[in-house]
Amino acid sequence: MSFWGATVITNLLSAIPYIGQSIVTWLWGGFAVDNATLNRFFMFHFLLPFLLVFLTLLHLLFLHQHGSNNPLGLKSMSSMIPFHPYYTTKDLVGLFAALLFLATFALLLPAFFLDPENFIQANPLSTPT
Repeated sequence: MSFWGATVITNLLSAIPYIGQSIVTWLWGGFAVDNATLNRFFMFHFLLPFLLVFLTLLHLLFLHQHGSNNPLGLKSMSSMIPFHPYYTTKDLVGLFAALLFLATFALLLPAFFLDPENFIQANPLSTPT
């Protein structure tokens, strides 16, 4: 990420009413965009996928405990469909189909969505033109 990208995202966060300035100060240490700010951006971009995986697994855990048709946690078992094994199998089949589709393009046709700009070396410290 460049200084330009860090500045844009910092300015977007500061536009949130009431709490924007506090978010900017808490996340980036203020409006100063320097090397420490870029390191924070890289750190958050690295941790975000792991956070999403954790929240997904947490969601599946609670869905497994309380059933798929019981968002309020009521005790009526008449309309509640057991989570496992139907939804687990359905999710795994969908996951494997998506991975097969993506792996086909990535491994067999790597230049299918070819764009010459993809082969230009990136410089994270320069403003994009």
